[in-house]
Amino acid sequence: MTVLTSPDPSTQVPQTLAGFRIGITSDRRSEDLICAFQRRGAEVMHAPALRIVALTESVTLQRDTRHVIEAAPDFAIITTAYGMRRWAEAADAYGLGTELFETLDRAVILVRGPKARGAVRAAGLDDDGAAEDERTATVVDMLLARDVAGKTVALQQHGASDDSQIERIQAAGATVVSVLPYTWTKPDEDSDLLRMVDAVIDRQLDLVTFTAAPAVEAFLSVARQYNRSEALVEALRSDVVCAAVGAVTAGPLYDAGLSPIIPSRWRLGAMIKLVCDHLEEHHTLRITTRHGLVELRGSEVRLPAVSDDPVRLPPGPLSLLRALVKAEGAVLSREHLMQVLGQCDSEHALEMWVSRLRKSLPVPGLVSTVVKRGYRLTV
Repeated sequence: MTVLTSPDPSTQVPQTLAGFRIGITSDRRSEDLICAFQRRGAEVMHAPALRIVALTESVTLQRDTRHVIEAAPDFAIITTAYGMRRWAEAADAYGLGTELFETLDRAVILVRGPKARGAVRAAGLDDDGAAEDERTATVVDMLLARDVAGKTVALQQHGASDDSQIERIQAAGATVVSVLPYTWTKPDEDSDLLRMVDAVIDRQLDLVTFTAAPAVEAFLSVARQYNRSEALVEALRSDVVCAAVGAVTAGPLYDAGLSPIIPSRWRLGAMIKLVCDHLEEHHTLRITTRHGLVELRGSEVRLPAVSDDPVRLPPGPLSLLRALVKAEGAVLSREHLMQVLGQCDSEHALEMWVSRLRKSLPVPGLVSTVVKRGYRLTV
């Protein structure tokens, strides 16, 4: 269910994300992200774009596992740690665990990255190389640098059949036997994901995280399906940050003309740290006014000299205050504000936002009107 979940007030972790609202689109390991962000003070909205379904009990996986054993492959490509673990579990359940281990032990194993390497080694096997950029295309490049003509290659696929890479291997004269230990499925309904799309468009989220390229594609697809694509992309280009766990995940975001933030190490922990650092550095605004320090963090404004309690602002007044804080006391004309505040389409709407902002703030006079010119903060 898609809901904004409040942080746990009893946590002892520094509240580096207090005031911020974060959307999570992942299924597997989503609890890790939710807990990490909530413990740091964020509100979290969770709507899995895709769900992972392990095929441990699949007749097809059992058949394909037997096929790999019978084919006695010369090479094996392991693309994901999760897939390797599920495949080994399934083989054990079929009574084929020992045969699969012996088959893979005789093959030259190439892995897509460190996590896949870890799963291979946890199974008691060893690999002969890993793709530094953690891309399937790169590990296939590594394979094709060898003489594979007339050889057999076992390919553990991730989520869906990667036909383009299979065709590359076949074009080099090799035979491919593939297994799919898990697959991606769409949620039964689009309603939760659509609510997250709308939350981004309405600027009710400050940041959205992605941990798999298919999830990005599903997220953007739902927006297109319901004629919200243009508004979504505009929001992600301007006010809402998108964070991807790695460059592979970020691919569809780049294709949509977006600029996601990506950690240098493609891991959840590194992404969590990057989110904290990025929001603190780029989305926390501070200015000293006649009423003391004003701090804007996500959807909350804090005036510590006046009150210990933060004020939560709705999207319209929030974007208005953000523009005024960035102006550092300069007067912003009504025309300029209506131009930079994308969802403010009339002077009447602007006046309503100004009125609501003033009523929400714990001190009068912070936002002043400059007759015939516009609005400013009283710095």
